Amino acid sequence: MTLARKLSVIAVVYVIEGFPMGVHDLWPVFLRRHGVSRTEIGLLSALSLAWSFKVFWSPLVDRFGEPRRWIGGALVVMVGALLLIAATQPQQHVSIVLWIAMAVYCLGSATQDIAIDAYTIGLIDRGEEGSANGMRMIAYRLGQSGLARGLLFTTRWIGWSGAFGLGALLSLAMSAAARACPPVPTAAEARRALAPAMRRWLARDGVAPVAAFILLYRVGDRAMAPMIQPFWVDAAFSDAEIALVSMLLGIPVALIGALAGASVVTRLGIYRALWLLGALALVSNFSYVLAALPSAPRSAIYAAACVESLCGWLASIAFMSFLMRICEKEHAAVQYALLTALYALTGALIAMPSGWFTDRIGYAGYFALTAAFALPAFAVLPRTRAWIDADA
Repeated sequence: MTLARKLSVIAVVYVIEGFPMGVHDLWPVFLRRHGVSRTEIGLLSALSLAWSFKVFWSPLVDRFGEPRRWIGGALVVMVGALLLIAATQPQQHVSIVLWIAMAVYCLGSATQDIAIDAYTIGLIDRGEEGSANGMRMIAYRLGQSGLARGLLFTTRWIGWSGAFGLGALLSLAMSAAARACPPVPTAAEARRALAPAMRRWLARDGVAPVAAFILLYRVGDRAMAPMIQPFWVDAAFSDAEIALVSMLLGIPVALIGALAGASVVTRLGIYRALWLLGALALVSNFSYVLAALPSAPRSAIYAAACVESLCGWLASIAFMSFLMRICEKEHAAVQYALLTALYALTGALIAMPSGWFTDRIGYAGYFALTAAFALPAFAVLPRTRAWIDADA
């Protein structure tokens, strides 16, 4: 299969992967509009632990079935959860029914991610990570911001229930699209040899600093994320304005970031790109600090959204290329799930008290604090180089 064909398939599956995360990003707006406190919205980040726990059922995806079927089945589960969310309106607090529906949605999304990431790693060859992740991030952003956040335009006309119902219909269409993608076969013998392969992979020299780096590298952005949309709501942005920020500003800037990030990874290599683009990612935290100052003009929030999209996606290209490079194709479902589980774990744990901190030190103080969270990653980055340079 040519690289161009591979990239077109990657575009399809990552629009599909980005859509549920975009819906997940709508929940803070939905809840804040219904009077839910920032503290409770921050606690909702605990649902992100689904992306950490997914490692426990990733062997099922690796061992049984075929990735496209897992993707389609997970989307059907998410359709049911979205319909339940559409039928449940919060009244200043998140009900147990709504918590359950959102938790099921996150479990379905995490399962879908296992299958899509394994499918993609099996599709690409060594040296194609930069191009693949550039397309991956562009498509992901289109699904997240173009389709999912575009639902915000509909809330004025059909309400939140109608918007989530429309999201369920789109998810059904995506399930059909996933089944239409070409298969990426894996030898049955390799799938049965999972346990010894995992023991060998985890016994490699330098596994501890690699794990520490994954835990820490993107934690600054993960800590900041739960409070960005409540910040927009409290700054008197309408649902349509939030959608416009995400779509008209976020998507083009993210496109530039993805293309630039892919170019940097290809030209400099993954290791040097992690240094350069990781440092640039901190600029997004400080841009929100400036936007949250009492004297900041409204335009500063638009500028911060653009900087976040650009710098965040630059760093994501390097980070995802790193994760792909250190996985073995035959067992990518489990290995990549384990790596992203580590990444999700610290993000969820550090985001849970985000509303509590914001209530006490304000938005500007909390956004400044998130920048400090990412700094320890650079202390362990040099010790990951052997894994990056090793043969696949």
